[in-house]
Amino acid sequence: MIINTPQISITVINNLWLRNDGILVGGVDEAGRGSIIGPLVIAGISIRESKIAQLRKMGVRDSKTLTPRARARLFGQILKVADSVCIRKAGAAEVDGSVLLRGLNKLEAKVMAGVINTIGADEVYVDCCDINPERYKEYMVQHLMCRPKRLHSMHHADSINVVVSAASIIAKITRDLEIQEIRNTYSNIGSGYPSDEKTIRFIKQWVIRNGQAPEFARKSWKPLRIMLEQVAQWRL
Repeated sequence: MIINTPQISITVINNLWLRNDGILVGGVDEAGRGSIIGPLVIAGISIRESKIAQLRKMGVRDSKTLTPRARARLFGQILKVADSVCIRKAGAAEVDGSVLLRGLNKLEAKVMAGVINTIGADEVYVDCCDINPERYKEYMVQHLMCRPKRLHSMHHADSINVVVSAASIIAKITRDLEIQEIRNTYSNIGSGYPSDEKTIRFIKQWVIRNGQAPEFARKSWKPLRIMLEQVAQWRL
């Protein structure tokens, strides 16, 4: 089932009626948090404890350590073995609104909670973006409809826990597809990250030409804020 709205996209693959041995273990991770172009993507999976060894056997690990080809291969394999998969995204405008209120961590926690509500796991491991894992856990708890029996908020969970690693692959592939859609229309956008000269050059040319930011770019990010301020001064 796929549901799309301007700000939220959910993909659910649900095999929860299959009562295999073991509890359902969940993992949740994000992709694109630091990007200046495109959405923040949150993905979560749940899988029977008895099947976690399959993830390791497949070679699942933190998506950042894998080649694009390996990620693509594992993406399909994870979808087949997982009991439930949920993907949600927060667009540039939603991220901007949260940053202006100094609440990006709270936005990410809220979206992660929505994912946790969907995957139906008994025990969930989350890759924590906050310097304080317990505080981040409380942010999520505020939005949980049905709290898992155990909820773990951890730094570097994507490299420690294989279920979170699987979620990181789902998030990364989904994020890359989102960027590719933008690239198909606008060509030379680079990776979408502010450290990429091609990305910054694309945004600068857009702002100079149009006097405003692209709708898929995050105006709250400092490089783009500066560009918009400069263009506004030029036009006075």
